[in-house]
Amino acid sequence: MKTFSYERAESVEHAVEAVKGHPAAKFIAGGSNLLDLMKHEIEAPTHLVDVNHLGLDRIEETPEGGLRIGALVRNSDLAWDPRVRSRYAVLARALLAGASGQLRNRATTAGNLLQRTRCYYFYDPAKPCNKREPGSGCSALEGFNRIHAIVGQSEHCIATHPSDMAIAMRVLDATVETASAEGGRAIPIAEFHRLPGDRPDVDTTLRADELITHVALPPPPPGAQVYRKVRDRASYAFALVSVAAVTEVEDGRIRSARVALGGVAHKPWRKEEAEAGLADQAPRDAAEAADAALLQGAHGHGSNDFKIPLARQTLAAVFSSVEG
Repeated sequence: MKTFSYERAESVEHAVEAVKGHPAAKFIAGGSNLLDLMKHEIEAPTHLVDVNHLGLDRIEETPEGGLRIGALVRNSDLAWDPRVRSRYAVLARALLAGASGQLRNRATTAGNLLQRTRCYYFYDPAKPCNKREPGSGCSALEGFNRIHAIVGQSEHCIATHPSDMAIAMRVLDATVETASAEGGRAIPIAEFHRLPGDRPDVDTTLRADELITHVALPPPPPGAQVYRKVRDRASYAFALVSVAAVTEVEDGRIRSARVALGGVAHKPWRKEEAEAGLADQAPRDAAEAADAALLQGAHGHGSNDFKIPLARQTLAAVFSSVEG
């Protein structure tokens, strides 16, 4: 781990001012991902700003009937909050499917959204990786790519985003609220994470001087909420494929549906423009339509070819669960 300086922020204003004079500064809260990356010298911030004491650890009701979640709310607290469990079950289930109980007790809402890929080559400084060192190449393209992307990838990177929570947030149309010395903004979750393109080292649209303060959820959408995760073992494993869905069914027909995939792309994978076409179909037919839309152009790279049929089967299982 490389040498760094440390500062504890006492307010949001203090935190955003503290990073202004340090181009390589990072905010730290739970540190469950950042500290690992620092130990491997993949991340080497020169200054850490501790944001654990900013009072951003509360979940508040909004006048519209949604929830405003503080950036420092721990994953366990969010998953077990009665309002989340009753109104945003897909989010609670996604959180409880992630990591281990110990990590969920420490990991924060903002940190979960910002966690970086678990690509083997990203974590191995001996191997070329465009995400770690732009222009060096992508070892995963011709290497062992079992956990890698099947949609949205580029010739520069085929890594996937690892968060379960982000997939649920995407299907719920969350908004990420930020603060900076220049002022705050609200970023729709659809615009928060990036596809790799020719800059796979840039994961989000967040600026280096921006601090996430809250994540806002609109009122819960109508319908049954499902999160299904397929992984190599029953706990403490990242998704090979996951599906977050909200489906409203009446008289055996889909009235409305939202679907997002995890484990398949550099960001939570959803296509709103295709969801209107799922209405007025039987769940089985809607599953096939969702499959055709979400997996259009999907292709593997050898070791991960199996993800395409696996994603189809997982989508079918999710829609079958609401058939009755």
